[in-house]
Amino acid sequence: MILYRPVGTAELKLIEQSGFKQFPPRLPEQPIFYPVLNEKYAAEIAEKWNVKSTDDRRGYVTRFEVEDKYISRFEVQTVGRSYHQELWVPAEELGEFNSHIIGRIEVIADFADR
Repeated sequence: MILYRPVGTAELKLIEQSGFKQFPPRLPEQPIFYPVLNEKYAAEIAEKWNVKSTDDRRGYVTRFEVEDKYISRFEVQTVGRSYHQELWVPAEELGEFNSHIIGRIEVIADFADR
């Protein structure tokens, strides 16, 4: 399954340090890792949230693939409009999630406060 993740610069640097192979551990105040199911929703978050809430006023959209059999264990959550769909991965399971990523995490969009 192809998934998307909106990130800020700090998280993107940690992804880069992993060789674009994994997402960094969640912070204590972040109990869930939530990849989203479509690029439109990911771009909306990156542009409207990451750009406004990060020190450098930048947001990015990443795209990556996860093994279908593994990802099917997570229920799709619709959290707003019909396309606001995401998966909720408990923070303590992120290491296992990362081990099921196929290939590399790629940056497909870049937003800045202009």
